[in-house]
Amino acid sequence: MRKYLAVIVSLLMLWSCTNNEIKVLLSADKLGGFQPTVVLMHPTVNNIKTFIELTENNVFPLPDDANVLGVYHINGTYDYGLSKDFLEELGNGHFKLLGVEGELSPNNLYLENDCSNAFREIFSNSKGIIFFGGPDMPAATYGHPTNLLTTITDVNRHYVELSFLYHLLGGLQNEDYSPLLEERPNYPILGICLGMQSMNVATGGTMYQDIPTELYGLQTVEEVLAQEQNAQHKNYHSNFGVDDELTWGHFHQIKFEKRTFLDTLNNFVEEFPYVWSSHHQALNVLGKGIIPIAWSIDQKIVEAVRHCKYPHVLGVQFHPEVPSIYSAEAKIKRIPLETDHKSYIDLYPDQKGEDFHRAFWQMVSTWYN
Repeated sequence: MRKYLAVIVSLLMLWSCTNNEIKVLLSADKLGGFQPTVVLMHPTVNNIKTFIELTENNVFPLPDDANVLGVYHINGTYDYGLSKDFLEELGNGHFKLLGVEGELSPNNLYLENDCSNAFREIFSNSKGIIFFGGPDMPAATYGHPTNLLTTITDVNRHYVELSFLYHLLGGLQNEDYSPLLEERPNYPILGICLGMQSMNVATGGTMYQDIPTELYGLQTVEEVLAQEQNAQHKNYHSNFGVDDELTWGHFHQIKFEKRTFLDTLNNFVEEFPYVWSSHHQALNVLGKGIIPIAWSIDQKIVEAVRHCKYPHVLGVQFHPEVPSIYSAEAKIKRIPLETDHKSYIDLYPDQKGEDFHRAFWQMVSTWYN
């Protein structure tokens, strides 16, 4: 069987913009000329739109000429052709896509593999990377049997992101491996929700596969909803299926480790900010170099982590990227049949939440500039 290259171009799509031909897709050997400012893993249409909204509204300020590279595995479940079409319609030459090809499985994620050269090329030619949220990862990737409440929908997405993070950060799987960040310790990596979980697993950590059953001893949706607000971590009202207009998020407070940089974002005040949360899994055993810097109010859930060696590696379990957080006009339906809809800013203005989220992105943006 023909040996596949580590990185290929699935198709080249061209369009005309101000009489110039712009390549939407490129191959790894073209990266040297593109020089992405930010790499976005799993560049779905929604993730690209979210990134554009954050940057254009100056929530996440980047230079006007910032280049963005969306990276994915070509065997991923998502149809990245939709992203190609969206970018073609957008007509912005600062966005490109790269499809990575290579055989990945739990047996080779934390070794030299078919994607290793692509990972090195992307790292060498970029200024930083963002890993977005998503579904449950395969428990096999951290050596555990699969819980009946774990739902796996896109193994190849998980494989490529976990292996890339291992190449970047190293892990307990091989203490002798020299990670890519040894070359550039200040390279920024932001992991959001699943992104933080992947950061932990890639470095040798493990996961709780279901928060209500494993950490709270609860078995039903009704029992979870009877918990106080800060002990719920996603909107379980949606489990009833009676209202498809409900937000997918739940709001709860987080508590910072004192004198960490997240604490500075809230000006060291005693007001614990409310975050947008949606997950039923959580960090268990911590990976190599992973240090908690924020917790749920009851101290059961790790809400943010940093790396002990690389200063710009940050993972958050919550969702600071949701555009609705920054819009007073974006009304949110939290409970079935609720009629008095409020925005996040209505609910948690200033130090209750909005200020913290804005300061978060202002800080992160300095790493990518």
